[in-house]
Amino acid sequence: MTPDQMKDASMLELFRLEAEAQTQVLVQGLMALERNPSQADQLEACMRAAHSLKGAARIVGLDAGVQVAHVMEDCLVGAQEGRLLLTPGHIDALLAGTDILLHIAAIEPERAEQAQQGVPAMVERLQALVSGQAPARATAPAPSAPVSPPVAEPAAPAPLAQEPAAAQEPARRRRASDRDEGGERVLRVTADRLNQLLDYSSKSLVESQRLKPLLDSLQRLKRVQASASRVLDGARDAASSANLDAEAQAYLADARRLVGECQQLLSEQIAELDDFSFKAGQRAQSLYDTALSCRMRPFADVLAGQARMVRDLGRSLGKSVRLDVDGASTQVDRDVLEKLEAPLTHLLRNAVDHGIESAEVRARAGKPEEGSIQLLARHHAGMLVLELQDDGGGVDLDRLRTAILRRQLSTEETIGRLSEEELLSFLFLPGFSMREQVTEVSGRGVGLDAVQHMVRQLRGGIRMEQVAGQGARFHLEVPLTLSVVRSLVVSIGGEAYAFPLAHIERMRRLAPDEIVQLEGRQQFWHEGRHVGLVSASQLLQRPDGEAAPDEIPVVVIRERENAYGVAVEKFIGERTLVVVPLDARLGKVQDVSAGALLDDGTPVLILDVEDMLRSVEKLLATGRLERIDPTGRLSGPSRKRVLVVDDSLTVRELERKLLLGRGYDVAVAVDGMDGWNALRSEHFDLVITDIDMPRMDGIELVTLIRRDTRLQSLPVMVVSYKDREEDRRRGLDAGADYYLAKASFHDEALLDAVVDLIGGAHG
Repeated sequence: MTPDQMKDASMLELFRLEAEAQTQVLVQGLMALERNPSQADQLEACMRAAHSLKGAARIVGLDAGVQVAHVMEDCLVGAQEGRLLLTPGHIDALLAGTDILLHIAAIEPERAEQAQQGVPAMVERLQALVSGQAPARATAPAPSAPVSPPVAEPAAPAPLAQEPAAAQEPARRRRASDRDEGGERVLRVTADRLNQLLDYSSKSLVESQRLKPLLDSLQRLKRVQASASRVLDGARDAASSANLDAEAQAYLADARRLVGECQQLLSEQIAELDDFSFKAGQRAQSLYDTALSCRMRPFADVLAGQARMVRDLGRSLGKSVRLDVDGASTQVDRDVLEKLEAPLTHLLRNAVDHGIESAEVRARAGKPEEGSIQLLARHHAGMLVLELQDDGGGVDLDRLRTAILRRQLSTEETIGRLSEEELLSFLFLPGFSMREQVTEVSGRGVGLDAVQHMVRQLRGGIRMEQVAGQGARFHLEVPLTLSVVRSLVVSIGGEAYAFPLAHIERMRRLAPDEIVQLEGRQQFWHEGRHVGLVSASQLLQRPDGEAAPDEIPVVVIRERENAYGVAVEKFIGERTLVVVPLDARLGKVQDVSAGALLDDGTPVLILDVEDMLRSVEKLLATGRLERIDPTGRLSGPSRKRVLVVDDSLTVRELERKLLLGRGYDVAVAVDGMDGWNALRSEHFDLVITDIDMPRMDGIELVTLIRRDTRLQSLPVMVVSYKDREEDRRRGLDAGADYYLAKASFHDEALLDAVVDLIGGAHG
């Protein structure tokens, strides 16, 4: 590269930097002018930005940029002097000109060439508007410039393509903002270097905490020495009383003196180490906080272009929509910001397309013609909380029910019983859309599903609320940074594991009598509903550890409508953990997302809650979910399990007590359907069933068992009041192994039959 070429390249880079900064000023100012065309300060800011870009383009020899900036400046000056009233049509053209100026010196030759080709038409369009020879359309957006293609819905959960140019440059925006920090001197540092610095500082923070156990051990040693001193004092007094010789007493005195000197030296060293530990901890924390702050950016970084996108999309749909933001200065890790851009764009597009009504509909509802979308960002308990709310029509629940039924996702009877929260959860299903036809904007059903997927990847959560006729509200919570995670540390199989707090609904301590058996599964009552209980040691394939006999610690986790209580050995406590990614060579480790170190250096695995929920579903589907006994341990395989199926409470309880008395493990079901659900989710060695029962009788149950390849060899006993030969034959023909009439029923007859079929309880 020749010196002249190097100079040209350097000047072009400077122009790009200035274009990135000045086009942001233009976009923000033009958006404000669309709402109030007479704002003198915004007119002045936009005119100055266009003038600066014209001069910069002239210096670097970009004649096309000079032409566009000049005609934009003419338009803005005309508005300043009162010769021209800016309309949405003018704003359309000025924004399109801004896009060209942003891309005209692009690094990519194709983009720069595309921008250059659009210059003549853009200049002609702006000149016509300035001279008043062309209509300034206010009802629809101007044709898209080559650099700003039409908005289209993404076909997969990836950042949206086809956005206005101002919304297409997240990385460049962040690079530009890195160079301008309110007048402070700024040094370019690569993201890898920052990550490395954060990694070192986080490890220093953990290592500094390891001094505390050492201090504690020294304090214990000091107490032992104090005890030794008292013993020696007692020995010296005893020696004096016993009239020991002077030499023995001298030895005792020397020993007492030496112990005292050790105590004094140890006290001094403990004081120095305590002071060093305190200062080292403070410095490590300060170092980590400083390194972390280097990665923090204002939430506004993710917003550049979003207001423009909302405005342009609304115009393309014939709607007037405004985006208002509160908390734009809220600090967030840059990695989180980058990953938030796509889901936030999805939600904003969803609000414009599905939420905000047309001007006619809003007028009939007594609403302002301009729709409003409110976005709030704030910190709460170490999390970034985002609340996005529109003042549109909300979700039409009747249309939603129809869409659910049309897609055969549930029956009409079930849909009629669903609560509003349960109905809204269908909107987050993959491929679900209330639109019957696909448009350029929506209808493919990837919006909210993609949002939830991306938020989950950030170890966050999302929920939706709505009020019919008044709009919808989305509440998102994600970590402020991906380098640390606030977690609940628990013990499972004698080792430490961490549940991210963002995925925990509640911590519980269950008494054994709170656990009930319903539909063949262990459950407990939680916030107005029964929640399934599973063992963390089974999920993670860990041995059972020691558990408290009078209570079971349980972590309640949830995804959409699925909630489970995960039984652990004990709660260790809440901790802020520095995330250590797993070695990529391990691939995806089931149920685990990352690692960390506790304050004492103990390694801990951070659990992947979403993965754990999938593991629970797999165990249920395969019938391998094990029960938990009242001590919190898994039921051992030594006790044989019997399922008693009978709609009579008296008979169920009698048979249950008889079998328990002989050492069998017993579960009960209230009818054939309940019994069939139990058999599909748990392992049993024997089924004892009645015949006459509601929903599903015993003959149907036996028939289903014999048709299931997994259950074909399971012994089945029928116990029924029907004692005629044809009744007995009917039961045996269906596949029962034993038929016992209740009329001749007595305790030993039942137990003898059970032993004949499966042997003793521990055999």
